[in-house]
Amino acid sequence: MFAVLSRPRKLIARVSVLFSMFWLAACDPIAMNGSASTGGPSIDPGAPVAVALLVPWGGGNAGDDALSDSLEKAARLAVSDLEGVKIDLRVYGTGGNPARAQESALQAVADGAKIILGPVYAESANAVAVAVANKGVNVLSFSNNTTIAGGNLFVLGNTFENTATRLVSFATRQGKRKIVIAHDQNIPGQLGAQAIVQAASVSGATIVASIGYELSQQGVFGAVPAIKEQTGNGGADALFLTANTAGALPILAQLLPEQGVSSPTTQFIGLTRWDVPVQALDMPGLQGGWFALPAPAVAAAFSSRYQAAYGAAPHAIGGLAYDGIAAIGALVKQGKSDALTSAALTQGAGFQGTGGVFRLLPNGTNQRGLAVATIRDKQVVVIDPAPKFFGGAGF
Repeated sequence: MFAVLSRPRKLIARVSVLFSMFWLAACDPIAMNGSASTGGPSIDPGAPVAVALLVPWGGGNAGDDALSDSLEKAARLAVSDLEGVKIDLRVYGTGGNPARAQESALQAVADGAKIILGPVYAESANAVAVAVANKGVNVLSFSNNTTIAGGNLFVLGNTFENTATRLVSFATRQGKRKIVIAHDQNIPGQLGAQAIVQAASVSGATIVASIGYELSQQGVFGAVPAIKEQTGNGGADALFLTANTAGALPILAQLLPEQGVSSPTTQFIGLTRWDVPVQALDMPGLQGGWFALPAPAVAAAFSSRYQAAYGAAPHAIGGLAYDGIAAIGALVKQGKSDALTSAALTQGAGFQGTGGVFRLLPNGTNQRGLAVATIRDKQVVVIDPAPKFFGGAGF
């Protein structure tokens, strides 16, 4: 899992738990001290490389403590899997608090950290990146909130943009080009809808309508007639839902088929994981719908490896810590002093991670290779495998 991917001469064909996002306006990208053109520190690749892991333990929140434990275990598992590279992993608690996260980051840099892995929450990640920018240190946060990305701050979490791009591209190849969006009128719902609109503009699909609803029973019920109208008289052949299984999705999955709106005539497409929790697979209205997920075999291999080491399954985002160490280790193994600069981190070939191929982009966001799946007879069935390389099918 640790190799930097090489570009193939011929491109071969071809998480509910998205973690909570603390939405806030991004800071302007910050120029860093260090290598003027590449942004980042100079390291001795032959010596142990100090990596700071910032996790949210210490704030009195049991959920954050459990998440912190899983992230640390995944990171240490990755360190143990490295060959020919020595990582000096140092763990710092943030308490889930931006001010404390900033203090921990500054202490980590004073202790010699060459790169920071974490923190989880967007506000804390933003604060950390601002604090260490003039130290020439990059931050690989576990957030998937692209509004904070840029400068020395990268997000490792799978983004709405990744999922929307993958699914809209697949839909257009299947002839589903007229899309209605139904979204929550909260910030994640609105940003999810924006990601779908952007993906449609790139893939050549048409957004017939975008229907927002208040995240309440009354609000969701009230949106159904408008969705029915637009998917009928509006001529749409696909309905893209931003809701998750813990929100409006179960209600929509029940009400819409009752009103004559269902797959495959109007193809249901989901921006979130429809297989989490597993009970969601029993919903009649989701049968035949499409959603995206990490490469199943790769994700299962990581989960099995983690469970064998620690006796329990990893947290839903635990694999991000493994991915971060894997990327750092693969770059350091190349033996270059500029291995942890922005230019190195964003090399185009990408890395192999716990859910498949991924790469960091110069704007601080990421791309991840995702599979497209459907629900058939209450089972997840992959209908378009995750790409193994960048530039092939699926991107």
